[in-house]
Amino acid sequence: MFLIYGGGELILEGYSDASFQSDDDDAKSQSGFVFKLNGGVVAWKSSKQDTTADSTTEAEYIAASEAAKEAVWMKKLHPRVGCGT
Repeated sequence: MFLIYGGGELILEGYSDASFQSDDDDAKSQSGFVFKLNGGVVAWKSSKQDTTADSTTEAEYIAASEAAKEAVWMKKLHPRVGCGT
């Protein structure tokens, strides 16, 4: 699969969210993120968190951390991604 873009500025948007202790069996929270490049989805993930969060805030921080790791990877993959933001 290839992403071809011939326009001007690239605009990368990222969103993350978490659901605190969504699994009753092991009290794990669910994390997810999505990244859009000029309106088209280019990366996404939804998974159970590896660690058990003690609060909704901690679950959200874990989700944001995972999204930030993906954003750094995307920035290294293509230096133009995120320019102007």
